[in-house]
Amino acid sequence: MELVNFVVKAKKQTYASGNPAKKLEDGFEEFFYEEGDYRYRDRYHARDPRPFGGEEIVWQNGKAVWIMNYYGYMLSDKIDSKKVYGFLRKAMSRIDKQRPFRGPSHFKEEDFKYIDKSEGDLDNFIGTERILYTGEEVYRLEYHGGRI
Repeated sequence: MELVNFVVKAKKQTYASGNPAKKLEDGFEEFFYEEGDYRYRDRYHARDPRPFGGEEIVWQNGKAVWIMNYYGYMLSDKIDSKKVYGFLRKAMSRIDKQRPFRGPSHFKEEDFKYIDKSEGDLDNFIGTERILYTGEEVYRLEYHGGRI
C-alpha cells in the first residue's frame, strides 16, 4: 500500500468515522489505526472545546515516515461546537489522495460551509481549514507537515 492511500484510509477510519478517541492519563486523547506495514496515531488535547492541538504520525515498519501538526479553535459562541465538529467529520470523510491532509477544498451542507486551502503535497505541506455557519467563520485550524 502507498503512504498516501494509507493516510487517507486512516483518517477516514478514525476522527472522520465519529468513533470516540481513547482518553489518555495525561489529558490527551488518541486515535489509532494500523494496516499491513503501517501504523497511524492522531494524538490531541482539547480544552472545553477550544482551543485544541495535536499531531498525526505514520510509521512504516516501525519507522516514523510522515507527520502533521495542527492547532484549531472555535471563533464563535453563537453555535454549539458539537454541531460544528459533527459537520467537520462529514467534511473530513470526503478526504481523498489528491488532498490527503484534511477535507476537500470546499464542502457545503445546509447553513455550513467548509473551506480548506493548502500548499504543497504529502512530502511538505501547509494549510488552513475553516468552517462558516450562515456566512460567519466559526472555526479555524492551521496545519503543516510532511515526510520525515
